[in-house]
Amino acid sequence: MINPQSTTSKGAIGVFDSGYGGLTILEKIREAMPEYDYIYLGDNARTPYGTRSFEVVYEFTLQAVEKLFELGCPLVILACNTASAKALRSIQQINLPQLDASRRVLGVIRPTAECAGELTQSQHIGILATSGTIKSESYILEIHKLFPNITVTGEACPMWVPLVENNEYNSKGADYFIEKHINRLLEKDPLIDTFILGCTHYPLLMEKIKQFTPPHIRIVAQGEYVAHSLKDYLNRHTDMDERCTKNGTCRFLTTESKNKFEESASIFLQQKDIKVESIALE
Repeated sequence: MINPQSTTSKGAIGVFDSGYGGLTILEKIREAMPEYDYIYLGDNARTPYGTRSFEVVYEFTLQAVEKLFELGCPLVILACNTASAKALRSIQQINLPQLDASRRVLGVIRPTAECAGELTQSQHIGILATSGTIKSESYILEIHKLFPNITVTGEACPMWVPLVENNEYNSKGADYFIEKHINRLLEKDPLIDTFILGCTHYPLLMEKIKQFTPPHIRIVAQGEYVAHSLKDYLNRHTDMDERCTKNGTCRFLTTESKNKFEESASIFLQQKDIKVESIALE
């Protein structure tokens, strides 16, 4: 048990990602809910998670959740599609009852799936994501729970995250990999009228993705939908909302060096002069 008195404790909302992409989710959440306190934790020393096994992603994600619980977070958002796909359900069903049944861990796939029915006219959706997220079939499963008649087709884009993390996402070299995977996805299902970007890094590739996407296809980034879903969740769960402190602060933690995080975070956030703390997960 993390804290036997945690049902009355208050703290910041925890936001976790394996790398930097979750900062795109955090930014949208803070835009929608600026009054809340946040702790962002990036496991940047062990990124990427997308190519790792279910067992390893589950182990690493659980370590991060436990750390955020130790720091007082009553609610943790897995702002990482791979962690949401490979670890969320096990943590919710197995670990939360042991750690602290009063706390909550939420992911980013369900909120995106919930909006799918409103987005597509043709009832054909394409998912662009990491290999791990595509192999998990999490988007297919979640969308079909809500909209069984929608056809969902996935395409793994293993080079897209490295393009972002190496600050090459606006280079001409990025064009080949982006065009290739969009064309592959449309070859699998020409009736697709909606792309869901199933990785939090991909909003930084948006201009390139638009360049190679037919104009009739809608491109959906997750941030605004996750932010809307979280706001709705707290409106409906007033007991949890009361446990989330509201001083408008944000604390950044990384398992990498502080300088490396500050440099890379500037790619994802408009905010400058970010104060970062280095921590260890184990």
